[in-house]
Amino acid sequence: MKRYMKVSLITLLLAICSSTAALASWAYPFVVNGGKIFVVTADHVDESKLGDVVGKVTYYSDREGTYSGNFSNIYPKGMKYYAIQGISSKLAIAVETQEGYVIARYEGEYEGARFPLQVILGWIAAGLVLLIVGCVTAVVFKKRADGSYRR
Repeated sequence: MKRYMKVSLITLLLAICSSTAALASWAYPFVVNGGKIFVVTADHVDESKLGDVVGKVTYYSDREGTYSGNFSNIYPKGMKYYAIQGISSKLAIAVETQEGYVIARYEGEYEGARFPLQVILGWIAAGLVLLIVGCVTAVVFKKRADGSYRR
């Protein structure tokens, strides 16, 4: 019985460890606002050209992964995003920094917050493997108890 429990435990651990979240550094500095990713540039914006606040950093992470909300891989929680006068906030926003304000240009929709089908299928596959191992273990134990198990 202990052997089958070990196999089940190892299978479960392998399923958990095969998560799709990577532990590598991000490719470039960015902020996410309203499900849209904006790549941070070195271009500064004068404070007089700032419009209304359009968001702020709600989560910071310097590791790749799947996050939700308005997060950044470079700025800490609480840094604000502003509209820029004369530029649509769909194209670019200004990001508050300790040195002033910089432009972040729209890159596309942020896919990380969505729960990808691959992750769901991975968990389903892991569950099926565990179910099969559990069923085989139950059958073996039943046959051993009945005395009909042959090695």
